[in-house]
Amino acid sequence: MIDFNKIIGFEWDAGNAYKSNEKHDVSQGEAEEIFFNQPLLIAGDEKHSLEEMRYLALGITSLGRLLSVIFTLRKKTTFMRVVSARPMSKKERAFYEKA
Repeated sequence: MIDFNKIIGFEWDAGNAYKSNEKHDVSQGEAEEIFFNQPLLIAGDEKHSLEEMRYLALGITSLGRLLSVIFTLRKKTTFMRVVSARPMSKKERAFYEKA
């Protein structure tokens, strides 16, 4: 389980930030918002966790946009490093709305 009290910030790779913004129209700030709004659903992303543990977060922005964010924890789990951010798929939206 992730202890959010230990998280002190976000990290972004320039390429990942560019891809999320250009390809999916999701800015860094918008992607980070979901971690401060409820409901927030987080699950391990076992399929993509070969080198390091990755997580899938489903959440909502302050403007009501439903986003899917893949992230990992870095620097002794004090930073959340966003790998990708995009609008939720239909399947993810259905799952999120049931929760």
